[in-house]
Amino acid sequence: MVVAEAGEEMSLSNMVLGFYEEAERERWPEDDTTTIGSDDERSGRAGDAESSAFWAEQLSHLHEVLGKTSSAESRIRADTEEAVRQARPATAAAGICSCAIRTTAGGGCRGCTLRSVAGRLRDAGYDSAVCRSRWARSPEFPAGEHSYVDVVVPTKSGKAVRVVVEPSFRAEFAMARGGAGYGALVAALPEVFVGRAEKLRAVVGAMCAAAKRCARESSLHMAPWRKRRYMEAKWLGTPDRLLPAAGAPVTAGSPESEKQRRFMASMLTLDFGGRSAVEVA
Repeated sequence: MVVAEAGEEMSLSNMVLGFYEEAERERWPEDDTTTIGSDDERSGRAGDAESSAFWAEQLSHLHEVLGKTSSAESRIRADTEEAVRQARPATAAAGICSCAIRTTAGGGCRGCTLRSVAGRLRDAGYDSAVCRSRWARSPEFPAGEHSYVDVVVPTKSGKAVRVVVEPSFRAEFAMARGGAGYGALVAALPEVFVGRAEKLRAVVGAMCAAAKRCARESSLHMAPWRKRRYMEAKWLGTPDRLLPAAGAPVTAGSPESEKQRRFMASMLTLDFGGRSAVEVA
């Protein structure tokens, strides 16, 4: 009888203890593992939010920079886009470039396209030429060269303003494994870029910062040719301007270049302040 009563007391005690344990489990299920998982999830959500904020800010900044366009830049862009439309079919005619060096697959080689665009802009009255930038190898990146078009625009104050014209600007920043955020920035870039050095430097800075962030988020090494100094060397160095007649290089700012600029200044005056259109002497 005593044993039975003791057994009943132990059974009742176990029942009460089991009740409290079950209630505690319902209140804090899998307590030991959930705490760690929640910290990781919160950290992941914070990282995702910070990443989304970065890409949104970069896209907004890019739109702001590209949206600041002078009246002269707008006119040059319109004429450049028309020149590009006319140049590409012409350079690809009969499947061979006008340089007669390489065959094409419908787009013409870049050299022929640049020469055609520069020529059409000159026909429209601009001081335009093909430019070739070259840079030496450094510990940070390899040597290279890049060709593009520029337009030297004299203003009313007599100071020349150099406008960079890049017919395939978007392709210069394309990245196969760039991710959605970087891809949105590339899509926001114009196919044909027309702008002064200040605008170009701001765009390059934004895109290179985005490429660095993209490489970090993907745990990839950032290629040296995507770094800011390398990209700026393509357009913002001191290039050779190729004279249209003989094709001889003329360094920007040289006496030969200044003569050409003064000759064209008598034909065309563009005001970057937006106060006047075109004045023909």
